[in-house]
Parts: sequence; C-alpha cells; structure tokens
Amino acid sequence: MSPLCPLLLALALAVVPGVRAACPAAADLKKPDGTRTCARLYDKSDPYYDNCCGGAELSLAPGTDLPFLPSDWTNIASSLVVGPRCEITVWSLRGKGGKTRKFSTGVYPRLEEFRKGLFSDWSNTIASLYCRCPPGPASARSPASASAARTRAPRPLGP
Repeated sequence: MSPLCPLLLALALAVVPGVRAACPAAADLKKPDGTRTCARLYDKSDPYYDNCCGGAELSLAPGTDLPFLPSDWTNIASSLVVGPRCEITVWSLRGKGGKTRKFSTGVYPRLEEFRKGLFSDWSNTIASLYCRCPPGPASARSPASASAARTRAPRPLGP
C-alpha cells in the first residue's frame, strides 16, 4: 500500500459532507432563536464516534435543576455536550444521591469512557442533574454608566 493511500482517504473523508461525528461542537449549542443552551443529553452512543450523540435529545437551559429526571430520561443518557462556560453536575441516584461527577464545557460522545467507581461508568446511569452557566463578566458595563462615571464633578477637598 503506498503512503499516498491514507492521505487520499483522509482527504476524501474531510471533503464528503456528513462524514464526521454526529455530536455538535460545544459552541453550536444554541436554540434556533439564538438563546443559550447549557447542555444537551443524547440517548445513543456507539463504539464508532461518528455514530454517537444520536437518538432522542434533551436540551437543558442554564440554571436547570432536576433532582428527578423525567421517567423517560432516568438512566438513559449515554452522550452529552456541555455549552461554552457551562458545567453540568450529574448524580447516579434520584434526588441528587449516589455518585456525582461534573462535566465542564466540551463534547462527551461516549459516557462509557468515564468511570463511576471501580466497576461501572456513567453511561445510562444519570438520574438527576444541575446545569449552570455563570453570567458574563461583571466588568462589562453599559456605555451610559461609563460616561456618567466620567462626568461626575470632583469632590471638594478640605473643610
């Protein structure tokens, strides 16, 4: 096999549309109206990363606190994506009990790869969760408040 064959195969896979992982990038987690999504859970994963993040999905808004997941999502999630500057904390039992783990911004196509104790993993074991995205930086002030701060009269010194 010539050294050119793997290069051509890689080029063909990069050019053909639809031949890439099904998981969205963390930065792409937005609703159609442009509002932010904290995280998205998927009920399908696969040994092939291209087939992960499939099936049903559950989108979580910032601040979502679910000590009891809906019955059709308890112990179902096997892939997840966490949005930019967000974090999801998951528990293995309902009511925020059992083992816990935090996932920060990123794509997690196979929760089987994340250990939950000695003999188990996080695939199909999430029973409760809390998803948070801190607000933007506090230093970003509105232009009106910045100009008001510059136009204040100086205070007199002394008596």
